[in-house]
Amino acid sequence: MIAPRLIAVDMDGTLLGEDGRVSPRNLAALRAAEQAGVEVVVATGRRHSYAMRVLRPLGLGHASALVSSNGAVTRTLGSSTHPTELVARAHLSRATALWLCAQLGEFRNALVLTFDRVGPDGEDTRGALVVEQLDELHSSIGRWMAANEPYIAHINPIEDALAPAAESPDLPIQAMLCGTIDRMARAEARLLEHPTISASGHTEGRHHLALHRTEYASRDLSILDILPAGCSKGAALLSLAATRNLDPAQVLAIGDNWNDLSMLEIAGHSVLMANAPEDLKTLALARGWTIGPSNQADGVAEAIESALAVPC
Repeated sequence: MIAPRLIAVDMDGTLLGEDGRVSPRNLAALRAAEQAGVEVVVATGRRHSYAMRVLRPLGLGHASALVSSNGAVTRTLGSSTHPTELVARAHLSRATALWLCAQLGEFRNALVLTFDRVGPDGEDTRGALVVEQLDELHSSIGRWMAANEPYIAHINPIEDALAPAAESPDLPIQAMLCGTIDRMARAEARLLEHPTISASGHTEGRHHLALHRTEYASRDLSILDILPAGCSKGAALLSLAATRNLDPAQVLAIGDNWNDLSMLEIAGHSVLMANAPEDLKTLALARGWTIGPSNQADGVAEAIESALAVPC
């Protein structure tokens, strides 16, 4: 194993325990990496401001990157004295977003559109999240809906959120479907019938959209993020590594779910948490990746401590 120069860490199910917090040992490991001159990058499916609710109090380096919305946006963390800075951002075109809404049929009641309206302080505003119907989403992701209520706009039909307007010229960065694992599997299969939609973020060309799936079997919950083709955590990390003149072999990636697959694939060393889905752990073993302890057992800390012990 090559000593890492960049460590990419997922949040939910990886860095965070089941209480939604970063354990003291995990935080100490992140700080030890920074002190050793290793860049720590948080790569999450959460949008920027929702991730910052947890990350802001940790005191990580203000110039450290946060890859959010599964790779659609990269910003610096910022601090009370350093405004967050936009590094990269991708959008769905208006035509593509409207086309997608028209294809969803029975799944429209599980749809959330996300807009990137983050200010220099790392916060965003109402309308950053747009939903057409509320009941199904409250049933499947009720806690998330309650936590994000200040940012949710209820617009019916949802296409009205995509109408060009001088006061709202931005485009969505992603769409999200949420529901039971079985229902989202049917939604994914339905979407993949279209030749312009791919099952990963690496393909471009004829593809306009890419699907990223996250599953939580214990909660019978699946989240299907729909991003511009070419967007993924792995693509965002490759771009960051290139700007730092780093080889992917110098990247350590730590994750727990299918939406982490792209970054686990590009990293020189990959660690999958023990709480990952069983089929993903089978894939990890076949590819020679490390299966580390669970998020409840400070698996991130163990991975980082082991990496920092490797001679440079």
